[in-house]
Amino acid sequence: MIIHKNLASGRWFKFSFLEQLANVGTDISRCIRLKNKGDLEMSNDAFYRALELLDFTIADPKNKGPRLRELLRVREALIDHFLCDNEYNTTDEQWHTYFFDFNYAAALAKGK
Repeated sequence: MIIHKNLASGRWFKFSFLEQLANVGTDISRCIRLKNKGDLEMSNDAFYRALELLDFTIADPKNKGPRLRELLRVREALIDHFLCDNEYNTTDEQWHTYFFDFNYAAALAKGK
C-alpha cells in the first residue's frame, strides 16, 4: 500500500538528497517520540511512512553510486532497530543525531 501517493508519482525525485533524508528523519523522530509515549500503533505508522520515503529515495536515479550503499545500510539498520532484535545495537539517540545532520544541511542549503 502506498502511503504518499502524491510523492510516489515522481514528485519525491524533485527534492534534493538532503531534503529527502531530512523528511525521512522527521518520520523517524516522530516514530521514536510516539514509541516513548507508549503509542505503538502511531509509532509503527510513522515508521512505515519513513520506510516508504526511504524506499522512494533508494529508487531515485540521482542517488545511485556511493549513496545507494549508505541508503541500503540505513534501511537495514532501521528495520533491525525498530522491527527486529537490534543486532546493530543502535539507539534512538543515534538515529536522532544521524537524521538531524540532514535536516541541518538541508536548511543550510536553502539559506535558512
